[in-house]
Amino acid sequence: MDQGIVGTIFTLVVFICFFAVVWWAFSSRNKKKFDDAANLPFADEDHQESDKKKRES
Repeated sequence: MDQGIVGTIFTLVVFICFFAVVWWAFSSRNKKKFDDAANLPFADEDHQESDKKKRES
C-alpha cells in the first residue's frame, strides 16, 4: 500500500466517524439527556437561593 491509499482509508474512517457523532448528537433519543445536561448550571442556583434564605431567617 502506498501513501495515497492509506490517506484515502484514513479520510474515509474520519468521515464516517464524523457523521456517526453528528447522528448521535442530533438523535431524538438523546434529546432528553442533552436538555437535562444543559439545565444543570441553573439547577444549582435554586439550591443556593434556598440555602441563603434559610441562613437569613
